[in-house]
Amino acid sequence: MELNCPICAKPLVATDNGAHCESCKKNFNLEARCPDCHKPLEVLKACGAVDYFCQNGHGLISKKRVEFVPVAN
Repeated sequence: MELNCPICAKPLVATDNGAHCESCKKNFNLEARCPDCHKPLEVLKACGAVDYFCQNGHGLISKKRVEFVPVAN
């Protein structure tokens, strides 16, 4: 998954807490969004597994389909 900086469009580097732009020197959190309606997903964590749920009628979303969007800290 390659993400680009929303400010300068350069590639972001993955970090433990999200992503970092070497060019802008800014850190970003990654927000999980539904691939169908592009709205934020609810993150469900249980027994070490992470699932994603769309509250806008799309139900459970496979993590392979989730769109991750950089959001400024």
